[in-house]
Amino acid sequence: MAKILVIDDEAAIRRVLVKILSEENDDYKVDEAEDGLVGIEKIKKEDFDLVLCDIKVPIMDGVEVLEAAK
Repeated sequence: MAKILVIDDEAAIRRVLVKILSEENDDYKVDEAEDGLVGIEKIKKEDFDLVLCDIKVPIMDGVEVLEAAK
């Protein structure tokens, strides 16, 4: 099962992405985070196969999130 994390501060964008990805394949487990810090905490606790992150998110921007995740 592929695990995907969607990080975006706009709830509507997160909802749409989670819905599209979840409906695309039953094997996708999709999680979400509302800001970079929450996203990093989730990455620390769980391995994700894919992280989709908005560049402009509160607390940590997308580039900082991806650098920390690396």
